[in-house]
Amino acid sequence: MTLPEDPATLLFWPAATIAFYIGARALNRIRPRWWSSPLLVTPALLILLATIMQAGYGDYNRGSHWLTIMVGPATVAFALPIWERRAMIRRYWPILTLGVVIGSGIAMASAWGMAHLLGLSDQLARSLMPRSVTMPFAMAVSDDIGGLPDLTAVFVILTGVCGAAIGEIMLTWLPLRSSLARGALFGMGAHGAGVAKAHQIGTEEGSIAGLVMVLAGLFNVLMAPVLAAMLAA
Repeated sequence: MTLPEDPATLLFWPAATIAFYIGARALNRIRPRWWSSPLLVTPALLILLATIMQAGYGDYNRGSHWLTIMVGPATVAFALPIWERRAMIRRYWPILTLGVVIGSGIAMASAWGMAHLLGLSDQLARSLMPRSVTMPFAMAVSDDIGGLPDLTAVFVILTGVCGAAIGEIMLTWLPLRSSLARGALFGMGAHGAGVAKAHQIGTEEGSIAGLVMVLAGLFNVLMAPVLAAMLAA
């Protein structure tokens, strides 16, 4: 069945999104595993509900577009952790800068190469490229380089959840003894989900992961016009 277009329908999808997210947060507190992450559980439940109701993305977005608009204020809010951790930036800025530049380059190049190896369209490849950047920045980069921001958001979620799970396994294999290295691993490889996982390991790891995540997002946004020009050449 398909819900009719009325005010109640427009409120249905954002209400369902918020309710699923709150429920997923509660589940994650009880069972803190990668598969119980709200970033994974919430979209999965929404897709299941949309399938049952035979609703498309347009039906969802008509009532929930304001949730996407909230990405803008969220982006501005990322200035706060940078200010709070300015001492850490002054102390580690050479290695942080090098890590962000190399990590961002590898993430973009691997996404582009994987997309073309799988025969994906150019627009789909551009949507996939910012997958390793936290969502507010990734959607802005995707729009600048000719991708589909909404599709990029899906890739970001999948990258974050998978990256946090794989990162935890990698810590048992790699000789990463410093909190800087462990935090940077999660912040660069799994953005928001990685920051949450890093905080479970230690306070300093979580702080570094959050800082790396924000710096990587800012770097990608600043480089988006250059990347767009390169892709257009």
